[in-house]
Amino acid sequence: MRKVTESYWLDTAPGPAHPALAEDIEADAAVIGAGMAGLSTAYELARAGLRVVVLEAGRVAAGVTGYTTAKLTAQHTLIYDRLRHTRGPEGARLYARSQSEAIAHAADLVAGLGIDCEWETRDAYTYVRDPERADEVRAEARAAREAGLDASFTTETGLPFPVAGAVRVRGQAQYHPVKYLRALTADLIARGGRVYEGTRVVGLDEGGTSGPCRLTTETGRTVTARDVVVATHYPVFDRALLFARLHPRRELVVAGPLGEGPDPEGMYITPEENTRSVRTAPYDGGRLLVVTGEHFTPGTGDPGAALDGLAAWAERHFPGVRLDRAWATQDNDATDTVPLVGPLHPGARHTYVATGFGGWGLSGGIMAGLLLTALITGRDSPWRELYDPRRLKSVVREAPALLRTQAEVARHFVGDRLKPPVGLDELEPGDGALVRAGEQRLAVHRDDAGALHAVSARCTHLGCLVAFNRAERAWECPCHGSRFDVDGRVLQGPAVRPLEQRDLESTPSVAADDPERDAE
Repeated sequence: MRKVTESYWLDTAPGPAHPALAEDIEADAAVIGAGMAGLSTAYELARAGLRVVVLEAGRVAAGVTGYTTAKLTAQHTLIYDRLRHTRGPEGARLYARSQSEAIAHAADLVAGLGIDCEWETRDAYTYVRDPERADEVRAEARAAREAGLDASFTTETGLPFPVAGAVRVRGQAQYHPVKYLRALTADLIARGGRVYEGTRVVGLDEGGTSGPCRLTTETGRTVTARDVVVATHYPVFDRALLFARLHPRRELVVAGPLGEGPDPEGMYITPEENTRSVRTAPYDGGRLLVVTGEHFTPGTGDPGAALDGLAAWAERHFPGVRLDRAWATQDNDATDTVPLVGPLHPGARHTYVATGFGGWGLSGGIMAGLLLTALITGRDSPWRELYDPRRLKSVVREAPALLRTQAEVARHFVGDRLKPPVGLDELEPGDGALVRAGEQRLAVHRDDAGALHAVSARCTHLGCLVAFNRAERAWECPCHGSRFDVDGRVLQGPAVRPLEQRDLESTPSVAADDPERDAE
């Protein structure tokens, strides 16, 4: 099994540490989450003259943004033909315009702030190799062109294999997202913004009808602010049942020097083969190949085997590539395709959310920063209704997708309790499994030295049972995507509390999980 490494983006852009929140403070606006959406929002609010504070549970840009493929494009696989039918031609045009303006805004910031983030203009392609899907791509090209993008149908690409058809959108971009956010953070602080790392928010008081809002951290410190933005990728506060409209998806990434092979000179993605996404980046005088794909629901499948399969695909099509990095990223798909950006719930007056970017969180996050700043500062936006989380028509229209998502959650909630047992003596070094200890269900990992690490098996979000991802050595919740390390610490929300640690030595009669008792 291929070894998982640090993300190339995080490894090549170390940044200064920011302090944890150590006192109660006040601000005009508080943003939870320091990824693309959170920092873009905080930056735009600071530019508008507000006193802004950013609260990040981990490190700046070290969540989803630090593990992305880093394409900045309005061409989001096969979305415009679908939007034309579900939101009408005007909805498709608004989507294209909002995403395109986000890219242009980022380009202006890069130029204006002099950000060295390896910015490159590239064409974006969505391709298929199956001739039977060529018409689907032709329809997408027409829809994207009608939506206002410089789109066309082609069978010519820079890929090292023939395609049956592709949508080509000219004038898109790619860059180093962590270098971009490091620079944005520095300018945010220079404008008076405050950034706190290692500060997990666990409580939100919306302050009733008159406010202000109050956030509480796990250490008991508070932030009082008129407005609050929840930009934690998957919302840590869900007061409008948004979790029912989001589906977590994890994808694998392999990367390495391209070698002597030709640069495909574009950004590529296909919905075929369980997704394949390809781009390159500047690297030591040459090019770095970045390939993403093999998406799966967290806590399911065999990520190790999938990672090996993705690497084999890259090596087969790009002979000479030296793949020396592998990591994974996570996204949330909205059941009606469009991100959820706006008021947190129907009664919200000063709380907002940005989520459901469906793998396109770079352009989407920048768009969210512009949209939320407009809403908070009392300005209108032409695409406010398109992204409004309170939209109801699309929920009804997309009911089948919503029901499928909830059926999958229910299947895991019940079915995972019926899985065949694994005994401790069967647990190999590096692996993990669920076992029963008396009345408790434990998640147990055996490390490479043979030591056992035991934690509660119940996700602290809504109680689903976690499963072990051996490739990344993490416990994952298949219901809503929360992730924990082998000692139970939260790696990724929506959970905000760790899995409780358990002492196997003080627990009598540790046995394999009993499926019949779980069914009772």
